[in-house]
Amino acid sequence: MSRRARHVRLAAIVGATVFLAGCAVGGGTPTDLEPDQDLAPLPPLSELETLANPAGYLGESTAVLRQTSIVPIADDPTPELPVTVTDSQGTDVTVTSADRILALDIYGSLSATVYGLGLGDRLVGRDVSTGFPGTEDLPLVTQNGHEINGEKVLELAPTVVLTDTTIGPWDVFLQLRDAGIPVVVVDSHRDMDNVGDIVTQVADALGVPDQGRALAERVEGEIAAKVAEIASIAPKNEADRVRMLFLYVRGNAGIYYLFGEGSGADSLIDALGGVDVATEVGWQGMKPVNAEALVSMEPDLILMMTKGLESVDGVDGLLERVPAVASTPAGINRRIVDMSDYEILSFGPRTADVLDALARAIYAPEANAQ
Repeated sequence: MSRRARHVRLAAIVGATVFLAGCAVGGGTPTDLEPDQDLAPLPPLSELETLANPAGYLGESTAVLRQTSIVPIADDPTPELPVTVTDSQGTDVTVTSADRILALDIYGSLSATVYGLGLGDRLVGRDVSTGFPGTEDLPLVTQNGHEINGEKVLELAPTVVLTDTTIGPWDVFLQLRDAGIPVVVVDSHRDMDNVGDIVTQVADALGVPDQGRALAERVEGEIAAKVAEIASIAPKNEADRVRMLFLYVRGNAGIYYLFGEGSGADSLIDALGGVDVATEVGWQGMKPVNAEALVSMEPDLILMMTKGLESVDGVDGLLERVPAVASTPAGINRRIVDMSDYEILSFGPRTADVLDALARAIYAPEANAQ
């Protein structure tokens, strides 16, 4: 692909995600973060009293992580630098220092990966999607949601910037390169199958390839084990599987989007043993809600971000503002499962824990509430 073609594709991708400008999940700091609480260990999913008919359950529920912090694979590893990597755009980038790192994407997964590699204390700023213990005091370098503020970035004097094509404007990253700051672009696609690849891309760019391989192996193993555990409690017959839909909402900005194939939500739903009804009807990526299409999808359950649900005043407000939802089985049964904006699509070191929390809310909501 030519450089011009890559830039055209970049512009299209960034434009497709500009609606997330309404996705500010916090102000200057993520004030709703809490340190890990020493909660009693939960029984494994296989020991839960699960619903006989999860598709027909009545009522909403919230998925909650028992541990919100990230356990690093190593303590303060020493990067082997300089290193030259070829990033996902085919650009050769030389990184000479990992002392001051910025890791920015719409999922918050890149900063989580840096933490998982043991380099969290080198992060100097955060994007709006980054929200886990240890990031509370990091300055925010995005504005209006996922719009990069170039001046704030330059003020932090990063020695390396990790990003993908999910936030912009891209011109800011070009300006950073012009200023001599290495910008490494990793793969922007997120699903259960490439979490390890993203980890190794980040690790290679930061000069800690051994830690990257170890973290990727750990995360991939945890995800595989959790997916298998979920499969043991999910309905075995295709006809009985829960028909799920991911709905992105920012009521204060009038933003209502359905996430479909290639959005990451499809991979999440598949790992949860559900049927992604958006993909089923050929819904590609992230697009505004179409009432007729939404009703025809007939979801049994709708996944949402917690602050998105709060932005429409909860389930009652959602049903009032989006009448199409009220006409679906999920709306009729108030079957809405929400999870923290910082967590639900944060593909990375916490993915297995996210799957576990969502599975409890879907298949054993009454036990989950205790």
